[in-house]
Amino acid sequence: MFTSKANKIFQDVIKKYHIINAVDQPFKNAYPESDLLEHLLYRKCWIDTVQWHYEDIIRDPQIDPIAALTLKRQIDASNQDRTDMVEYIDSYFLEKYKHVTAKQNATLNTESPAWGVDRLSILALKIYHMDEEATRVDATDAHREACKKKLDILLDQRIDLSTAIDTLLTDIEKGDKYMKVYKQMKMYNDDELNPVLRGNK
Repeated sequence: MFTSKANKIFQDVIKKYHIINAVDQPFKNAYPESDLLEHLLYRKCWIDTVQWHYEDIIRDPQIDPIAALTLKRQIDASNQDRTDMVEYIDSYFLEKYKHVTAKQNATLNTESPAWGVDRLSILALKIYHMDEEATRVDATDAHREACKKKLDILLDQRIDLSTAIDTLLTDIEKGDKYMKVYKQMKMYNDDELNPVLRGNK
């Protein structure tokens, strides 16, 4: 199943990141571009993992305001990269299933496959960090127990989400569902669409 591969790649990425555990560490994709899907999934989860830690850092109450502004712009850039990667992954699936003829009664899903993958990648990060909290030796028993209960829910959620994504891909392959992908068309980074940026030109 597709999500078995995706979940394994996401776990590998997160473990690799935490060897150095620094947002500015160099990135090297474990998969060549010829392994396109794996290459995209690895890159997608790396972006998510770095951004996860950006979000931790910016919540430091002692952060220098100038550093916070710089970091906010890094988060904005990371969000754009994240969205781009989702669109690249959806393009992969569009190409893969382009010869499938949708049945007359085929229906459209509420989200594209890659946005499901986006949620699965974030879920992998939640599971990793909740497991850290559930086993943290300097935490109280009550804290570890509460985190263990949350971890169990997250693990259930991964099963359900993985099943839903795999089912969607199977339905697309059979023609029972069809893909229709809308570009995000973000406005806040566009000099012509953001009135603040337009005013500063």
